[in-house]
Amino acid sequence: ELEITTMRAGGKGGQNVNKVESGVRIKHIPTGINVKCTQERSQHQNRDIAMKRVKAQLLAIAQEQRCEEIRAIRGDAVEAAWGAQIRNYVLQPYKMVKDQRN
Repeated sequence: ELEITTMRAGGKGGQNVNKVESGVRIKHIPTGINVKCTQERSQHQNRDIAMKRVKAQLLAIAQEQRCEEIRAIRGDAVEAAWGAQIRNYVLQPYKMVKDQRN
């Protein structure tokens, strides 16, 4: 499911950047998510950071799908506002609770 490629990092760093392939690019093939990490000098550290980013994005996608499924199951939620009340509470002249249901 993952395609991991290495590359030269580029930018500042002199000879080390030009000769060592420390940058890592990870592609999650089913979803098409691409993550590139070149912030550390070590390829292993860059791979770990990139894997954490891919996992975070996949978890965010899974959580969004779960929320959509829950919304689809629940349907339209009725807001508990004054237009939907079924009881009136009259407290000033006397204590009365009036039920508005038929």
